[in-house]
Amino acid sequence: MATTPFPGLRQFHEGRGFKQWTGNDSKGLMKVYLPAIVGHVPPQMVQAVADFLEFCYLVRRNVIDEDTVAAIENAISRFHHSREIFRTTGVRPDGFSPLPRQHSLVHYPLLIQQFGAPNGLCSSITESKHIVAVKRPWRRSSRNQPLGQMLLTNQRQDKLSAYRVDLESRNLLLPRKSAAPPPPPPPPPLRPGTIDEPEEEESGPIDQPYSQGDVKLSRKPARKIPRRVDDLADYLQQPQLWTLLRQFLYNQLHPDAPVGQMGRDIPIDQCPNLDHRHRVFLHHSAHASFFAPSDASGLGGMRHELIRAVKSWRNGPARYDCVFMEGDDEGEVGFERLLVGRVFAFLRFKHQGVDYPCALIHWFSTVGNAPCDETGMWMVQPDLDRQDNPVMEVVHIDCLYRGAHLIGITGDERVPVHDFGPHNSLDKYMAFYVNKYVDYHAHEIAF
Repeated sequence: MATTPFPGLRQFHEGRGFKQWTGNDSKGLMKVYLPAIVGHVPPQMVQAVADFLEFCYLVRRNVIDEDTVAAIENAISRFHHSREIFRTTGVRPDGFSPLPRQHSLVHYPLLIQQFGAPNGLCSSITESKHIVAVKRPWRRSSRNQPLGQMLLTNQRQDKLSAYRVDLESRNLLLPRKSAAPPPPPPPPPLRPGTIDEPEEEESGPIDQPYSQGDVKLSRKPARKIPRRVDDLADYLQQPQLWTLLRQFLYNQLHPDAPVGQMGRDIPIDQCPNLDHRHRVFLHHSAHASFFAPSDASGLGGMRHELIRAVKSWRNGPARYDCVFMEGDDEGEVGFERLLVGRVFAFLRFKHQGVDYPCALIHWFSTVGNAPCDETGMWMVQPDLDRQDNPVMEVVHIDCLYRGAHLIGITGDERVPVHDFGPHNSLDKYMAFYVNKYVDYHAHEIAF
């Protein structure tokens, strides 16, 4: 399966074997694994994987309340029911009792209530101390009732380590030489306007004041790009750009217009006039920052990512990312209050002295009124008009929330081999899963 690029998402270009398997491989694969197996294994197996992933993402949250604990218990119950398919099909004919990691799931709700949210704490962290705390003390024991001897050895080792730290802090002992190489020097500060450079980190923690979400265009527009509306429309291959910009201006000047009387619903001659030679600046990216304490974040719980819309990404094919946008249903929760679109251009222009940062969006509509029964993920499909042309609209940059990751729905069909890859997968499928497992923040907002 070829998935679209996304900040922090790993690409397994040649598949993945299990002989050399690491924790990073597991974390990378779990983000895209579920849609890949739909239609190729029994539905109950898909549900078992979905229930297990749901549990993993719930216990990873920064804040866990009573409702979250109930959801964790519900996910465990569903997983214990759906995993029986592995017993009936002969994958685990002897059951699941020899699997301590699966047994440990039932203890999470009570331990969370007693000690708080794990917040990413690895429950297998003690495994890294197995040699130091178990194997070596056992070898030093007499092998006759070794437990007490091992505990005494560990106590003495801890005291010696603490004493060494004390001596080093008072300059009475030279610091122990580290076997690890020295850390690399920090990178030089970014020059103003370098947000479009490929070397910049696409996502990561940032230290800035709390805000629920904010999106800003890159500091400088793209160079050597046409800036007149008609010329830019030819460059972007969007012949309706002039009309869409006028409809956008109408919406900005009439923010309280009722449904059915917005810019796209009225005759174009009633929209504000815009000269065909009006200057419009193109930007290749936007910078989204949002509150995501469950992911690796800054001191205030903030995280950032880049959203790209560029005709050639790193001297290769085009890249047009998808985004979440805030909907009008304020009373809804989760994905029901969000909209999904694909960005084909980031634009900025002035009209009557007012600066308008905006984005050219291809809309996606929700398939059905509930998530998929097997995967638990919402499904969307691109909006097309009667001539099968994409339904486009220009929206203000403030409507954007953060990046969204879509994975094509293949069903029981095989992925094409020729002329198919991450760069054009959004053009090859008719419907998509909204991947709420791409990171922990997406799981919190797209449920």
